[in-house]
Order: sequence, then structure tokens, then C-alpha cells
Amino acid sequence: MFTPPHLNYALLAPILIILAGALIGVGVEAFVRKSQRATVQLWVALITVVAALIELLTVRNQRSTLVAIDSFTFDGATVFMQATILVLAFFALLLISDRGNFVAQASAIPGSEDERTADSDGKTQTEVFPLTLFAISGMMLFPAATDLITLFVALEILSLPLYLMAGLSRRRRLLSQEAALKYFLLGAYSSAFFLFGGAFLYGYSGTLTLNGIAAAISASAGNDIFLLLGIVFLMVGLLFKIGAVPFHSWTPDVYQGAPTPITGFMAACTKVAAVGAMLRIFYVALSADLIEWRPIVTVISIITMLVGAIAAMTQRDVKRTLAFSSIAHAGFLLIGIVALNQSGLKATLFYLVAYGFATLGAFTVVTLVRDSAGEVTDMNRWVGLGKKSPLIAGAFCLFLLSFGGIPLTSGFIAKFSIFTAAYEGGNTTIVVFGVLTSAIALFFYLRVIVLLFFTEPKSDAVSVSIPSLKVSCVLAASVIVTILLGVYPSILLNTAQSFATFLR
Repeated sequence: MFTPPHLNYALLAPILIILAGALIGVGVEAFVRKSQRATVQLWVALITVVAALIELLTVRNQRSTLVAIDSFTFDGATVFMQATILVLAFFALLLISDRGNFVAQASAIPGSEDERTADSDGKTQTEVFPLTLFAISGMMLFPAATDLITLFVALEILSLPLYLMAGLSRRRRLLSQEAALKYFLLGAYSSAFFLFGGAFLYGYSGTLTLNGIAAAISASAGNDIFLLLGIVFLMVGLLFKIGAVPFHSWTPDVYQGAPTPITGFMAACTKVAAVGAMLRIFYVALSADLIEWRPIVTVISIITMLVGAIAAMTQRDVKRTLAFSSIAHAGFLLIGIVALNQSGLKATLFYLVAYGFATLGAFTVVTLVRDSAGEVTDMNRWVGLGKKSPLIAGAFCLFLLSFGGIPLTSGFIAKFSIFTAAYEGGNTTIVVFGVLTSAIALFFYLRVIVLLFFTEPKSDAVSVSIPSLKVSCVLAASVIVTILLGVYPSILLNTAQSFATFLR
């Protein structure tokens, strides 16, 4: 006899609203005039995200492990991470809507007559809005999923739109298409490793649910070789998404080649989703097998921090510099997993918010630095920018200082919290390497600040375009959050403390 699955639609509603908005966006592409399409798509996307956030806040206290059988859990950590993704996505959509970043016709060969005709006709790729909403739905599902099949489905839902959008940059078309191809191919390999790891864990435990795997580990119910192989292969798929070493090679190329608003969206929101999924897997499913995986994650965290910080010093492209900075921060976020305590979970949640807004703000500044040909990311041409546009350059420096963990910025509180959690968990070694890496990273952050404010502009120096109202809102929000969380961190730390729980 067939037993219908139990689905709690109230708790699933935020994700369903995002999916509904994405489908409406697909309909807009088919039935709305081209001249009105961009405006309609933006409003549909923004209203969808706001509606999903309102619904999420409405049901935030209805914690349950039986949302969709055993495949989805609505707990404190789910609410916090989904809210973070939605808020960051709202501002990312404002940045994405700014004109001039996307190719006029994605199907046209770079440099062809078709591309020139599409440019002259003023066409734009408005499909990015429903694609972004589809990616957001996958990001919201990823940290809430509690079985391996749902985790894999969420991983693909969030990844496939990003593969497409990475190839839609208006400038340097071949570089953008190369970035999309690299991202797709390496992403496919990482997904295969994720599936392979899931198969081994199923072979070990006889179940695909995280709670079932945890129970099997506690009872030593299977072959330990299967367990270790399952953990390692599963980690490959997850570490790829956060850009941790040695699965980071796609990050600088994709960050550089993708349209800058999409880069900002990926860097901020994807990191929240992927780290959230890792937290749930390690805190819920694998916490009883601490001895097996903690040394591996500790070594990966240390190497990731060092590689990201050292490689960033050699870069001459701003987007590649921010990419290696992102890799270093992936290493810092792994410290919260190694800590494996509530302080580590709270600190990681805070870190994701602080890092997300600073990253989105930094890439917003990148979109504003231009010459007659468009966006300029060559750092040598940013020389003296602070003397031409002190406010924009000052905002960029603020975000860099936050990345470096300077006091009175959100980055300082984030790093201090995560180091404290690791120390409380007895992981002194990783704290020492974290502090040393932060000092190394400060070198290249300060080098950029010197280049912007204490160096004379060159003859071919760039200028800063006047930001639109939408871009100004993104930049202002990023600056305010970065300063506010640095001066009054308890505003968010207390909230993170109350939401830092996983239901089992």
C-alpha cells in the first residue's frame, strides 16, 4: 500500500516562492516586450526574494525535522542561513540589474557580426534574473537538506545556473566562455566525487539520511574503509564549492572571467550555502567519527589559508586578487567546522554574514572602475584612484581592511570569534596558523591601499563612473553592515547564538 509522503508546505514555502518567481521570470521572457523585459524581470525577482524572506521570518519558530520526510530539516541554522542567502541575494540582484555587464546575445560568436548587431540594437540578456532565482532556490535547499540525494539535487540546482551565467560577460567574451567551461567541467567532476562518496556512505550505513549515518557510526555498524572513503569523496564535492585547496583551481579563472555582478553573487551566496551544508554534514552526520576527519580538515584549512594569502600577493588583476582572498577565507571558515562546538557554529554563521557583505561591496566597487572601453581590473591602472574618487576608493579599502581582520570592522569580530571557538575546542595549532596567515594577508591588502591613496596617478589611469541608485544602495548597505558589525557585533552575535542549533 502506498503511503503518501508528509510535506510541511508552510516550512517549504520560502523555497517554493523562489521557484515560483523563477518560473514567472521564464514566462516574462516569452510574453513581455523586449523593451520592458529588464524592468519587469528585476521587479519580479526582487518581490520574489522579499516575499520569501517575509515567509521565512513568519515561520522561523516552527522548528521541525519532518518537513519533507527525512530529507529536509527546518531548524535554527536553516533559518539563519536561508535568511542570509536571501538578504545577500536581494542586493546582488540590484547589482546584476545594472546595465552594461552582460553580453547582448549569448549565442553570438565573440567578435562576430551578430554580436556587433546585437550590441548596436541595445539587446541585453534578461534571462539572468530567472537563472539567479533558480540558483537561490538551490542555495536555500543545500544547507537544509538532511539526506544525500536531496543534497546532490540542491548542489546541481545551485550550480547549473552559475555555469551558464559565468559565460555571459560583455567584455572579454572568450575569457568569460573559458571560465564557464572550466567551471562546468570541474564542477561535473566534483559532483561525481560527491555521488561516489554518497555511495560509499550508503554502503557503510545502509541509509542516505544524515541521522541514519550518525547512528551507524555510533554503533560501528559497517566497514570503516567504506566510511573513510565516503567522507573523503564527499568532502571533495563540498570543498570544491567553497574553493578550498587543492580544489580551488577554478576560482581565480571563474572570478576573473565571469560578469562582475555574478562573481559577487557567487562569492557571497554560494559560500553561505556550501559552508552551511558542510556544517550540517560534519556536525550532524559525522560528529561521532571526529578522529577520522578532523586531521584531514585541519590540514586542508591550514594549506588553504596559506595558499590563498601567498598567491594573492602575486596577482595583478583585482578580481583574481579577490579570488585568492576568497580562497583564504574558505580556510578560515573551515576552522568553524574543525571546532565542532556551538561557539564554532555561531562564529561561522557570523563570519558568513560579515564576509558576504564585504565581498559583495568589493565587487560592486570593481564594476564602477572603468575607462572608455568598459570595466578595468588591471591593478596597475588603479594607481592613485583614491585621489580621483576618495569615497569609492575609501569604501574599497574598508572592505579590504575587513578581509584583513582590522579592528572596528566586521572581519575582525568574525576572525576573533572563530579563533576563540577553535581555541575552546583545543585546536591551538590551527589558531596559530590562522593568526599568521592573517598577518600575511594584511601585506597585500595594505599594498592595495598604498597603491590607491599614496601613489601618483599614471597617464592611463582609470576613472570611477557615477553609480546608479541601485548600485549606490548595494555599496551603502555593504559599508554600513561592515562598520556596524565591527562596532556593535552583539547585534548579530546574539542572534547567531540563538539560531546556532541543528535538530537531529
